[in-house]
Formats: sequence, C-alpha cells, structure tokens
Amino acid sequence: MDPTIKDFEAAIAELETIVKKLEDGDLPLETSLKHYERGVTLSRYCHAQLEEAERRIDILNERGELKPAPASLTEDDDARSKGKG
Repeated sequence: MDPTIKDFEAAIAELETIVKKLEDGDLPLETSLKHYERGVTLSRYCHAQLEEAERRIDILNERGELKPAPASLTEDDDARSKGKG
C-alpha cells in the first residue's frame, strides 16, 4: 500500500481533484503526467479496497459471520496487482 494514501475516502477525494485538474487542461505536460500517474495509483488503491469490501460481504453472507478471506484469495489478488493474473 502507498503510505501517502490515508484511506479510501481521502483517495477518492484526491482522485476527484486530479480528474478536475486534468479535465481543465491548463497544466504543463510533465505536471499532467505526474497527476495521471498519481491518479492511477489512487484508482488501483480504491479498486483494491472495494474488492476487499466485496469479499468481506460475500464471506459474511455465506457464513453468517465475518471471517478473514482465505489466503488463496489474497495470493490471487497479489498476482493480479503485479500484472501476473
């Protein structure tokens, strides 16, 4: 996890700010690229957080109580996030 990302809500807020800046189109190319790269990082973080929440809900619905996801799910996600999946 990127240590500069506080939490899901902060990541979404920052991502919205970046999108607005990029849509305005008033930035130099290098600055736009840096914002785009940061946006990709934030987007991946948010996507991972949403997938984790979905897994937790699925587990809760299946078993009636919240339990940690099986290790195999985490390993599959690690491989996907590194471009191996």
